[in-house]
Amino acid sequence: MDQSERLLHSSSFGAAAVAYAEHRPDYARGAVRWALGTAPGPRVLDLGAGTGKLTATLVALGADVTAVEPDAAMLTELRRSLPGVRALPGGAEAIPLPDSSVDAVLAGNAMHWFDMAVAGPEIARVLAPGGVLAGLWNVVDDGVEWVAGLARVSGSAAIGPRDTPAAWRAETADMHLPKTPGPARFGGPEQAEFPHGQRRTADSLVSTLATRAGMLVMPEPRRQAALARIRSFLAGCPETAHGEFTLPMRTAVLRVRRL
Repeated sequence: MDQSERLLHSSSFGAAAVAYAEHRPDYARGAVRWALGTAPGPRVLDLGAGTGKLTATLVALGADVTAVEPDAAMLTELRRSLPGVRALPGGAEAIPLPDSSVDAVLAGNAMHWFDMAVAGPEIARVLAPGGVLAGLWNVVDDGVEWVAGLARVSGSAAIGPRDTPAAWRAETADMHLPKTPGPARFGGPEQAEFPHGQRRTADSLVSTLATRAGMLVMPEPRRQAALARIRSFLAGCPETAHGEFTLPMRTAVLRVRRL
């Protein structure tokens, strides 16, 4: 994905902020604990915080959280749902915090939107010595047969190159590095996965997939055709055709330490 495509996709969520808040999953607490496990203190920046899915888990775990989000509509939803959290406009390339002011920077389903040539030095700037950068992604568990079928039917706009465990590992292994020459800001990466799941119905799972960036930027006739294929698959699948079910997922984490 080139720079213009990345900007188009990353700016698509605001129009679906309410649906995003309603349908996107939270993050496995074990994954968040592991992401923070080597941080030198409790001050955490949730960068690209969206509507606060990761922020809420951080609050529940007792972290001292600041949320930063570039999209005004997403930030409004975050402030509505988490009025006690300090929530600021800003992005990974221009973080509105002082030097060495946080012990960890976490990004939930957001790090792939960062321009690390610019964001890397900014994240390193706000991190205290020994601080941690961690990206978290919720991926579907395509080791389960019906989930693998759903991925095939949905297409890459809905279940993309980071959205299954094996593909996630390959896509994120060097995500902390700038794509242009420059000094290393972070040490070697660690990757881990943690079991997770989300209670869904066929309708709510379709609504969840409709909030994916690839779906949001798709021309409306193609988007409706893709959603219809997904509905048809779910209606014909014994595991998903009737009532609630658990979508098998994993919360996957990339963790690096500031040099």
